[in-house]
Amino acid sequence: MSDRLAPAKLFATTFLFWILLNGSLAPDVAVVGLIVAAAITYFLPNGLSFLSGYKAKPLATLGYIAFFFKELIKANLSMAHLVLMPTIAVKPAFVKVRTKLTHPVGRLLLANSITLTPGTLSVEIEGEHIYVHWVVAETTDPEAATRKIVAGFEKYLEVIYG
Repeated sequence: MSDRLAPAKLFATTFLFWILLNGSLAPDVAVVGLIVAAAITYFLPNGLSFLSGYKAKPLATLGYIAFFFKELIKANLSMAHLVLMPTIAVKPAFVKVRTKLTHPVGRLLLANSITLTPGTLSVEIEGEHIYVHWVVAETTDPEAATRKIVAGFEKYLEVIYG
């Protein structure tokens, strides 16, 4: 019986999430939310199970979140220092890094984690490589850049998504 309720639960959850994100019950917001929730329910009949890797590995997930926030704080401080001390030489470069991740959601999370960390921007994923714009490029060597930019995130994402 719970399987029959799964689409209704998905619809209700996504609609509620929409309302919470928008912070409004205005008719136009509610109508768009209903359409979005219906589309998600229709196009993803099995739910959002492709995002469920985190459920199986809670310790790795917590480690990933802690690592991400640590890197986020370090990068923000570094960028603030760069802005406040304009005499520091900016060395922007595009670097090619490699990922061992094969799961598409793992790769997506890696690329988004890189982009959300100030000073780096994932530009393209091509096969096992991610092209990253790095504001202060410490190296353009792909292996060294992979160790510096990718390795920390990947350590946790490999456990979660393989």
